[in-house]
Amino acid sequence: YEACAEAAAWLRARLQEPPRVALVCGSGLGALAQELTDPQSFDYADIPHFPRSTVQGHAGRLVVGRLGAGPCAVLQGRFHLYEGYSPAQVVMPVRTLALLGVHTLVLTNAAGALSPGLAPGHLLVIRDHIDLPGLAGRSPLVGPNDERFGPRFPAMTDGYDPALRRLALALAPPELHARPGVYVGVGGPSYETWAECRLLRRLGADAVGMSTVSEAAAARHCGLRVLGLSLITNAAPGDEDEEEEKGGGGGAEAMPPGHEEVLAAAQEGARHLRRLLLALAPRLAEAA
Repeated sequence: YEACAEAAAWLRARLQEPPRVALVCGSGLGALAQELTDPQSFDYADIPHFPRSTVQGHAGRLVVGRLGAGPCAVLQGRFHLYEGYSPAQVVMPVRTLALLGVHTLVLTNAAGALSPGLAPGHLLVIRDHIDLPGLAGRSPLVGPNDERFGPRFPAMTDGYDPALRRLALALAPPELHARPGVYVGVGGPSYETWAECRLLRRLGADAVGMSTVSEAAAARHCGLRVLGLSLITNAAPGDEDEEEEKGGGGGAEAMPPGHEEVLAAAQEGARHLRRLLLALAPRLAEAA
C-alpha cells in the first residue's frame, strides 16, 4: 500500500487534474493514447516503484489527459506474470490509479479466439473470466489483506460491470462484430497447445490471453467498475487430428501467429476500437 500511495502522491503533484477513468492498453493498442487532449506523459521508469514494460508493443508510459469531456489515464503497456513480476507488481498501476481517484477501469487486450464464432478483428466484450493463475494461487490478493485497498474476500461474480458491457455492445462499430463472452487468462509466454485449446474451450472460454484477469481482480478489490475488451488477433485453432489428416500436422496456415502477427492484427483493429472508446468516453466519465 505504501508503495502505491507514494506513486499516487508523485503523480498527483504533477497532474493538471486527476483521472477518473483509466484505460489499460494491450499489445499493439497503445496508440489509443493519441485520442487524449492536453496529454501529460510519464515514463514508467520515472514513477516511484513502477515496474518496467519489457514486451514489444508496450511503450511503458502513462498518459493522462481528457478523453471526451472527462479526465482519463491511459497505460501504454502493462506488466505480465511471464515477465517475472509478482502478481502484486502486475497490478500496482491499477491500485495506484484507484488511490488517485479513478472509479472506472477499461481493460483491453489482444486475445486468441477459442470460439469458432470469433475471427481476427472481432471484439469480445468480457462478461466473465477464468483466472487460471489465480486459481493456482498466483492472485494479487494472496497474502495479508490491506483493508485500505478492499475486503479480505471480494466477490468476482460481478467482476465485469453489466451496464458498461451493455453500453459497449450497443456502441461498438459494426466492423468489430462485438459479442459478449468469457476470457481465460493463462500464465504464458508460450502459446497454447492443441490439447490446451481443447481444454479451455471445454471450460467455457471464448478467448484466451496472458493478461487482464489479475488487474480485474485487483480493480474489483478496490471497488472499481470494470469493462473488459478483447480484440481478437487470430482465429480459433482447428482440431489437431483433422489438421494432421490434411497433411503433416496442419501446415503453417494452421499454426497460431507469432507476436509480430499479433501486433499487426491488433493495430489493424485498433482504429475501430478507438471509435468505440470515443463513443463510450462521455458515459464512462459519468460512472459513479
